[in-house]
Amino acid sequence: MPSLTRAAYDRRLESGALTADPAQETAITALSRLERDLAKGGWLFRKPPQVKGLYLWGPPGRGKSMLMDLFYAEAPEPRKTRAHFHAFMARVHDLIRQWREGDSAQRKAVFGQSKGDDPIAPTAELIASEARLLCFDELQVTDIADAMILGRLFEALFEHRVVLAITSNRSPDDLYVNGINRPLFEPFIDIIKERCAVVQMAGGRDWRLARMANSRLWYSGLDMGRSQAFEHLWEDLKGDEPEEPAHLAVTGRNVVIERTVGGLARATFAELCARPLGASDYLAMAERFHTLFLEGVPVLGPDSQQEARRLVTLIDALYEARTRLVVLAEAAPEALYPKGVGAFEFERTVSRLNQMSSADWLEQADAA
Repeated sequence: MPSLTRAAYDRRLESGALTADPAQETAITALSRLERDLAKGGWLFRKPPQVKGLYLWGPPGRGKSMLMDLFYAEAPEPRKTRAHFHAFMARVHDLIRQWREGDSAQRKAVFGQSKGDDPIAPTAELIASEARLLCFDELQVTDIADAMILGRLFEALFEHRVVLAITSNRSPDDLYVNGINRPLFEPFIDIIKERCAVVQMAGGRDWRLARMANSRLWYSGLDMGRSQAFEHLWEDLKGDEPEEPAHLAVTGRNVVIERTVGGLARATFAELCARPLGASDYLAMAERFHTLFLEGVPVLGPDSQQEARRLVTLIDALYEARTRLVVLAEAAPEALYPKGVGAFEFERTVSRLNQMSSADWLEQADAA
């Protein structure tokens, strides 16, 4: 049977919307296999057949999310869900909380059952009742709470014949490296390798980096059409993927970034530097996202000492993590904080901002 995913990809090649890439060809072949396997069985089976999923990994910018978009649109499975992995896990933790805190009536209202102390089985059963195919973008594990439940959760999901299609920047063996109690996480790695074909998008071109290299990364008040150019680059990088909030668990708090697409995040200066956020919050953002679009950066004066200090801390976190940064500001870095407490120390941040706006920085960030 012809692959609808491949046909959709070929149409984009023919129209010039995409350029042929051997790394993407490897991924399309793997996704086409999964599409065909999902189509097997149909109504003749009382239960859907076991289908080996797909774990697609490789460096950022190679088009993994775009290819997942094509596959998800064409996959012949009516019960399917597409989600960023962190959003999925946030829901899982909420379901676990509802099971633990709910009485019998509340459990039945959400899960359709109420007996037992272990929340994993009813949570997995509920998720499996909603979708046979789960498509996840940007799987990475940094939170110990996620790490401790993933093995049991996905073992239960596979018992219900759920099929996974996953993208990640890391190979399965490199997930949660150096994490706390990692041996307890390793069964999840074994399950993924057993139940999914692991396919690497090796080499290939970083299309996101190429787009950024041909664009400005710092848009200041002196630039004509700066807002439009900033917006155009955001739209170009995120493509057709929908924006969604990201929830970062930081020392027991829920830090929300309202506009995210996979590893891309977009926020205003007020959201990140006018709120009481600190180094741990910014480090979590830098770890979670490979690119930050920061807009609405004002010229700061002596009465903006706290905002300037937070901006310094934010840039330090992004710099150390080699995060890509696109900025829409009222002025050039040198003119952002000319006077005030810490203005002299701010000169180091000016130097870092200029470095992060260079082509050399993009190349370093890609190699990191």
